[in-house]
Amino acid sequence: MAPRALHGVNLTGWLTLEAWVAPSLFTGAGVLDEASLISAIGKSEYYRRLAQHRATFITQSDFTQIASRGFNAVRLPVPWYVFGTVGPKPGPFVECVELVDEAFDWADEIGLKIVLDLCIAPGSEGAEGELVRSHNDFASYRDEMVVVVSALAKRYASRVAFAGIEVADEPRLQVRHGFSVSEGVPIHQLRNYYRDAYAAVRQEAGPDPVVIIPDGGRPDAWKGFMAHDRYENVWLDSHLFHYNDRVKAAGPVGIRELVDSSRASLKKAAKSSLPTMVGKWSGSLPFADSITTPEGRIALERVYISEQITAFKPCAAWFFQTWKTEGRLAGWDARVSLSSFERRMLA
Repeated sequence: MAPRALHGVNLTGWLTLEAWVAPSLFTGAGVLDEASLISAIGKSEYYRRLAQHRATFITQSDFTQIASRGFNAVRLPVPWYVFGTVGPKPGPFVECVELVDEAFDWADEIGLKIVLDLCIAPGSEGAEGELVRSHNDFASYRDEMVVVVSALAKRYASRVAFAGIEVADEPRLQVRHGFSVSEGVPIHQLRNYYRDAYAAVRQEAGPDPVVIIPDGGRPDAWKGFMAHDRYENVWLDSHLFHYNDRVKAAGPVGIRELVDSSRASLKKAAKSSLPTMVGKWSGSLPFADSITTPEGRIALERVYISEQITAFKPCAAWFFQTWKTEGRLAGWDARVSLSSFERRMLA
């Protein structure tokens, strides 16, 4: 019998701060990222806010609720500074490995699986502190990423809840346009990193945990990569958001267009011969609020989510973005967006 697919939610904004998830953390700072927040409010206030947030935003109760809704897994983004001073270049950031340990305790107790996600986006713009000094100079920090992946695999190798680890979050691939190239990571460098991260996981945790490689927004770029007998338990992750897509029409016609786009992306990913995971997706639609009533929009989002779940049936896993937001954002907060779905739809 084939193993049951993983259906779950992301725990975005817990261990790494996201202004759209927890805006109260950024109140009065005038910034939108964690590194800038430290500069704006000072280390002492940052430490105070961070400690309060991490202790209360996700708790054992959340894990219990996630399982009670019918999910069997969570995708947990962890920062590169998860190990603090015993890891690479933590800078002013605060370690959180003890909270990852707690998450595994909670998951083991109720039978949830955990997919760890090393929350670095190589080649993408952003403020990630001292480790990622130059997003385009991937070679300057890729070995340190391997160190963190290896340490995570070693620490959780024996935990029942440990399903696997994603070795990066949302890399931005360099694309050639004639004689010029876009900013981002050259694909050969990313492929070499994926191979090294795979070897590190296998050395520390054996053959069972899944090693997940993000497609970098290019699901058609991985045909035959890591698909032969030398590699096992490797998945390809595609993030399928459509909230910025342009559609020819709103309403049901637009929803069909968006879902067809997801199916087309998954079809491209399938050519890799690797099992596909949808690591992030949401119920947020690219339709103006003025086209319908609030009730009508809720109905459209429900249809959209239902159609997306159906499209994801062939996938090895999917994870809704995200479990919780302070503002209970429709289309993004699973407690809102998925509240009317029966367990059998989510299992």
